Amino acid sequence: MATHAQEAAFGVTIAEADSPAMLSKIRDRFFRQDDRRSRFERTVLPHLDAAWDLARWLTGNDADAEDVVQTASLRALQFFDGFHGVNARAWLLAIVRNAFYTWLQQRHRGHEIADPFDETVHAPESGGGDPEVELLRRADGRLLRKGFEALPLPLREVMVLRELEGLSYKEIAAVAAVPIGTVMSRLSRARRQLQDFLIAHGVKEGRP
Repeated sequence: MATHAQEAAFGVTIAEADSPAMLSKIRDRFFRQDDRRSRFERTVLPHLDAAWDLARWLTGNDADAEDVVQTASLRALQFFDGFHGVNARAWLLAIVRNAFYTWLQQRHRGHEIADPFDETVHAPESGGGDPEVELLRRADGRLLRKGFEALPLPLREVMVLRELEGLSYKEIAAVAAVPIGTVMSRLSRARRQLQDFLIAHGVKEGRP
C-alpha cells in the first residue's frame, strides 16, 4: 500500500499519477534533471584540474585544497542555472576563489587577505622584460614554487591565474573581482617580489 510520502514524492497522488498528462509531467522533470546534470558535466567538470591547482596554490596543502574544491563544486552545481556565459573556466575559478576566502575567514585568518599596497600609489610598472624571463628560466622548480608561496595572497592569486593558468587580464579581473588596472599593478609587484626572492636565493641575474 502506498504511503503518503510515496504519494507526495512529486507533489501528486498515485491516482493523479495514473493520468497520461501527469506521467508526462513526471518524465519531463526527470529528463530536465538529467539534461542539467549532463550540461554541468560537459561544461564544468573539464576545468576541475584548474580549480584544484588554484585551490592548492591558495591553501598551501592538498587536504584543504580538496575541501575548498568540494565546496566550490557544490556551489557551482547549485548555481549552474544562473551561468549563461561562455567562459566556464573563469566562472568556476571565481567560485573556487570565493570558497577559499570563505574558508580562510572561518579559520580566523582573514588578515592574510589584506593587500598592504595602495593601488593608486603603486601604479603598474612596465611589463617584465627579457632579464626577468631569463631569471625565471634559470630558477630551480622547487625554488620557484617557494617563491610563489612566499607571495602575499593578493599577489599570489593573480600570478597563478596569469602565469600558470594563462588567463587574460580581463578574465583575472572577473575572477578576482577587481579592476584590470589593479590586476596589472599586482602582477607587476608580484613579478618584482618573485625576482627579488630568486636573486636572494642565489639565482643569477642577466644572461650567461
